[in-house]
Amino acid sequence: MEKQDGYNLRVVLIKDQKDAKKALVEVGTDQPGSRWMAPKAVHRVIRIKNLNSKAAVILKQEMLSRGGEAALSRGVGNFSVEETDCLLMGTLRQYDELRKKLKMQPFGLRRLADEIKEVLDNYDKKEIRTLRCRNLSLTLGERTLVMGILNVTPDSFSDGGKFYDPEIAIEHAHEMVDEGADIIDLGGESTRPVTWNEEPLSAAEEIQRIIPVLERLVREIKVPISIDTYKAETARAALEAGAHIINDIWGFQRDPKIASVAAEYDVPVILMHNKDGTEYQDLMGELLAFLRRSVEIALEAGVKPDQVILDPGIGFGKDVNQNRIVMRCLRELRSLGKPILLGTSRKSMIGKTLDLPADQRLEGSLATVVWGIAQGAADIVRVHDVKETVRAVRMTDAIVCSL
Repeated sequence: MEKQDGYNLRVVLIKDQKDAKKALVEVGTDQPGSRWMAPKAVHRVIRIKNLNSKAAVILKQEMLSRGGEAALSRGVGNFSVEETDCLLMGTLRQYDELRKKLKMQPFGLRRLADEIKEVLDNYDKKEIRTLRCRNLSLTLGERTLVMGILNVTPDSFSDGGKFYDPEIAIEHAHEMVDEGADIIDLGGESTRPVTWNEEPLSAAEEIQRIIPVLERLVREIKVPISIDTYKAETARAALEAGAHIINDIWGFQRDPKIASVAAEYDVPVILMHNKDGTEYQDLMGELLAFLRRSVEIALEAGVKPDQVILDPGIGFGKDVNQNRIVMRCLRELRSLGKPILLGTSRKSMIGKTLDLPADQRLEGSLATVVWGIAQGAADIVRVHDVKETVRAVRMTDAIVCSL
């Protein structure tokens, strides 16, 4: 075979240390060498909020001395600002060396060293974990799980109350399980966004809608049932009837008593970002801060750390463009170190982007699901169209796992 001219260069995709070690071994590096060099091949950018200017100067000097970079407000140079945001840029090796030096520095930099390690560890964490769903369990990390949506409401945006009749709802739940749903998410109040000022559905009426269906499903299907509610009273009634998971669209921040209820029954919780209005100074920063607070509320109430799942809240407290920004930045949620549920199915973001009604948004919904999995930011996807989504998920998982 005739020798090819040139060196056949290419840029290699390196997402994490696993990819780095694989690439190093492929060029003939021995195992000790690949372990040593892999952290040099992985680059990360970290944004820090409200850093003391004196600490920022030290941080920048230390990062520069290790070959990395730190971008600060221009006012830090003459100390005309007391605080600054900071953008750190470096390899995992540089961060490791930086943290060792920060441990010896004042102005809160010792604590910052620990937080840098935590966020980097969270971001790259890939583990298989088991959710304890009372008498059932779910394994996260082996494949993407599919949650089927079951709305027993007369005014659902997506199906117009199609499953308000309990018998029809139960039949549909069975159908979704047969199609491959790993979880059924049962809701008695419309999943359209609810604002702080809007009169909510009473807990009594919500309970009246869901309990007859829930009691049948607990007996008849063999997958966990999640209850979509933000009300402590509804959550307790559902858990008493055998529900396995609580899915709160307000992230335990509308009715904080729900956190104690979930802790009492030791069930997994799904905490979603939500907001009344769409005004943001820093969309992703504020979204992550909200979810961090939700996690704190859960843990303070006694929810186990390994029973918490987070949801970026696509379609809630965000306009169309903001939803697309969150989708583009989904991987940033891995900084929190929790499994992620992605609920984009038939949302207005898709309808307004494609100019389609709710019942014609399948392809757009599948595109968002595939994107979320490819970003490594969807451990569970919440969907209306289970059969089609299961096929798309299995194909995407096969591709992602081959890397």
